[in-house]
This record gives sequence, C-alpha cells and structure tokens, in this order.
Amino acid sequence: QVQLVESGGGLVQPGGSLRLSCAASGIVFNIYAMGWYRQAPGKPRELVAFITGGRSTNYADSVKGRFSISRDNDKNMVYLRMMNLKPEDTAVYYCNAGGYERYYYPKFWGQGTQVTVSS
Repeated sequence: QVQLVESGGGLVQPGGSLRLSCAASGIVFNIYAMGWYRQAPGKPRELVAFITGGRSTNYADSVKGRFSISRDNDKNMVYLRMMNLKPEDTAVYYCNAGGYERYYYPKFWGQGTQVTVSS
C-alpha cells in the first residue's frame, strides 16, 4: 500500500519560511520522480516543483528562486523548502510520486498539508 504523508505546514507571516516534508512508503522510492502540487481555494491544482530520481529539478515560475525541492533516498523523504513566502502561496500542498518522460506526471498522492501566509 502506497502512503505519502506530508508534514510541516502551518501559519507563517509574509516573508517567512517553512519546510514541508513528505514520507513515502510502499514504493521503490528512488525510481520515482517526486513532486509537490498546491491548490488554493477556488483555483485549479498547480504543479509547484518536482525532482527526478536523478535529482533534476523543475519549478513553477511563481516560486523560482524562493522554493527548493530535495530528496533523501535513504530515508524515503522529499522536502520543499519555501522562503520569502507570500500571501498568494497560501494553499493546500500535496506531495506526490510519479514519473517523468518529457513532463512530470503524478501517480500517487498524499492527503495534503495547509500552508497559510498571513500577517
């Protein structure tokens, strides 16, 4: 049974930082690309960042230079470091495991963790 469990969300002031973590089980972690999506109220879910098994990374334009995705294959963990957070970053953030063939496609999803950026 595949499980992806996110943690690290919360309330932060604009300009602050958070690190999201995702613990994966039930998959051969190192062969999967891992990604983070987010969904704000009333908006479609969007891909924030992904990292391939070879550790190549890709980011949405809206978070480039502020967010950093990384993975630890020994611990089956993926992280999203978020800096200089803005109110528009407020969303539920979802961890996923998937594949990459010219584009990233998610296959398994976590339950999500809320990030709220507000003063």
